[in-house]
Amino acid sequence: MSDLAEAPNITDPERAAVMVMLLEDDQAAQILAQLEPSELRLLGEKMCALGEIGPVAIAQAIAGFVEKTERLGLIAHDRVGQVRSLMTRAVGTVKADSLMQRIMPDDPSQTPTIELARWLTPQVIVPLIRDEHPQAIAVLLVQLDPEVAAAVLHAMPDEIQPQVVHRIATLGPVAPEAIAMLEEMLNRRIADCHGAGSLTMGGPREAADIINASARTVEKRVMPEIAKQDKQLAKAIENEMFKFEHLFALDDKSMGALLREVDNDAMIAALKGIPDDQREVFFRAMSSRAADGVRDEIAGRGRMKMAEVIEAQKAMVTAARRLSAEGVIVFGAGDDDYV
Repeated sequence: MSDLAEAPNITDPERAAVMVMLLEDDQAAQILAQLEPSELRLLGEKMCALGEIGPVAIAQAIAGFVEKTERLGLIAHDRVGQVRSLMTRAVGTVKADSLMQRIMPDDPSQTPTIELARWLTPQVIVPLIRDEHPQAIAVLLVQLDPEVAAAVLHAMPDEIQPQVVHRIATLGPVAPEAIAMLEEMLNRRIADCHGAGSLTMGGPREAADIINASARTVEKRVMPEIAKQDKQLAKAIENEMFKFEHLFALDDKSMGALLREVDNDAMIAALKGIPDDQREVFFRAMSSRAADGVRDEIAGRGRMKMAEVIEAQKAMVTAARRLSAEGVIVFGAGDDDYV
């Protein structure tokens, strides 16, 4: 455990943990009830790891809180509308409506069961939806975090996975009756709830996010099946699965394999369009001398049209897709064909 007895500087999460620990239990519980699952996990980890909290750490936490509140001066007009607008921009309509229902529920005594499902682990969710129709599973998965949805999808029978992903990518408008049926199904098993209005859910990007977070065997099994059913849809999902920013997650070995396949001029143009810190993941896969040379070429390239940069980045993505299909490089959760 960490010891904050003499800590000269503490992080914001640690400062928040100290502040919560200073509150009465009822007050702390009310604050924790407003947090998202990821926020609650992070804060809980920091609270458990605090160890002894010395007066310096307490004073620093309070001082930081006071400093921030002194800078705040927000009017209260239509605060709920402002928060809803910000949430919608950040996480989309579906998740924003779900969050606002928790923050400002029409009936505080009721919480939608789909919202409750977001707090459950994949191990708990899987038995709840086993033997359900792929359409119902798809509607539920698009409302979960991609990592959780990926784990649930991976636990589904092999023959069901392509059907579920196909429905995720083609959901579009979802009738109120479908949402109500899903709520009713979950209601029978985990909690009281109510239906929801017609919502536009899913799409190629949501399907791609879930596949990217899945084990590689899921992609190899699902994508060919979807291509058989709808080639345009499969291409749309693949375009979302492979974007230039996804290259940043490659390890040095995979990045090295990619750079050996890419024309030098295309690489210079592609890297010209991203910030210095994002270029480092590419430089780490090179020798120091080669990296310095590329830096010099980028600096000497001068101004470029954004269209040229985008075209070069697409060329790198195309090469990465080919190498991924050949098994040379790996995206996402990795390949579980090996032990």
